[in-house]
Amino acid sequence: MSEIASEISALRAALAAAEARASAAEGALVAAKSELTQVKAVASAAEDMIRHLRLQIAKLRREQ
Repeated sequence: MSEIASEISALRAALAAAEARASAAEGALVAAKSELTQVKAVASAAEDMIRHLRLQIAKLRREQ
């Protein structure tokens, strides 16, 4: 009977370790999603700036 209790204890420890790894992975995923959102915002702002500057260049060329 002690072999079964020992195996149950080992399985519980393995389950706890797996749950801890899953929790850490979820935390990393949340952080990665947040970073992706920030990168998308920066890229969008850069694209807007490029569009604006291209319009300014076109306007200046017409005025020239």
